[in-house]
Amino acid sequence: MPDILEENVSQKSSRERRKDPRFFGNIPLKISGDDFDLVTESKNLSRSGAYCRVNQYIEPMTKLKIQFLLPFRRNDRTVTKKISCGAVIVRTESEPTKGGYNVAIFFNDIQARDIATLTEYVNNMLAVEKKSQEEAG
Repeated sequence: MPDILEENVSQKSSRERRKDPRFFGNIPLKISGDDFDLVTESKNLSRSGAYCRVNQYIEPMTKLKIQFLLPFRRNDRTVTKKISCGAVIVRTESEPTKGGYNVAIFFNDIQARDIATLTEYVNNMLAVEKKSQEEAG
């Protein structure tokens, strides 16, 4: 008979641990460090960070400047909002089959209005995904 403690631990490990919802989509990002500038796109994005693939190793805890544009639909047209913030690499994973690295980025120096914009964007995109899944299923 399984131990209740073991069962609780396995349930917690399979649950999402992040506190902020994530939109799994591609947003172009410009990442700048002291000695490099890269352009990539997100694999996922939340109000507190991004996950993306880069073509060079970036050491965890490296400080970055990030810039990206979020497209919003307003009255049958697209409006873009620019986000510029400070960030830090919290995880770097080698991706040998495709070359390059996956990096987890935490936005550590971001203005409150940009957090609000990011939150609105992620929530809008998640609502669109949910609606299309409901219509398909």
